[in-house]
Amino acid sequence: MFGDRAVKTRNLMLAGVLGLSLAVSGCFGQGDDKKSVGEGKDPGDVLALAKETLDETSGVELELTAQDLPSGVSGIVLTSAKGTAMHPSSFQGDIVGSLSGITQNGQVIAVDGKVWVKIALLGPDFQEMDPADIGAPDPGQLIATEGGLSDLLVATEGVKEGDTVRGGSDNSQVLTEYTGRLDGDQVTVLVPTASGDSFDVTYQIADNGELRSMAITGEFYPDTEAMTYTVSFDGYGAKQEIAAP
Repeated sequence: MFGDRAVKTRNLMLAGVLGLSLAVSGCFGQGDDKKSVGEGKDPGDVLALAKETLDETSGVELELTAQDLPSGVSGIVLTSAKGTAMHPSSFQGDIVGSLSGITQNGQVIAVDGKVWVKIALLGPDFQEMDPADIGAPDPGQLIATEGGLSDLLVATEGVKEGDTVRGGSDNSQVLTEYTGRLDGDQVTVLVPTASGDSFDVTYQIADNGELRSMAITGEFYPDTEAMTYTVSFDGYGAKQEIAAP
């Protein structure tokens, strides 16, 4: 008699543990089962949402990198930039440029159409300069609501939804890739000297509509091979006071 009762008690305990395990796993499963931003949406509408989300935030942490920089490019070439971009028209961060294969590290501040750069080549202090003189964009205009990088989202042609991947600092975000084409005159917002007629672009957009990266590939410099500039966006809602040096 006691044996049967012990068996029943053990079975009840096992059933309880199993039920609790299923409930817990179900809760975590729901939390991880995030939908992609493109589910049920036209790709063009997703890119329009990403533009709206970027235009409406106070600021972002922005990083630009050049990949496969071709040899034979004359003048100073911007190879990377990393800093805080704020609406409506300011940026502060670090830059790396290349002149005839010689790398120069520096700092940049941009406010309301004016740009100051501090690099060893120019001396120990910030110097005001016109970025157009070296074929670089005004970093303060990179996230401008008109004439900035967000305009590329709604100017992209032949948009197609691609793969869905995990991303973010802890891989908790669902990022969906979108590919398309841009005309050469559109990418001058990033590289004013862009000489190619057409460029390939790939965007990664988070499930909440935030643009996380754009990778643009094509002929940025005359008579050179195609290369890629990648811009990543993080820290939406950033707030930083940026002032002239």
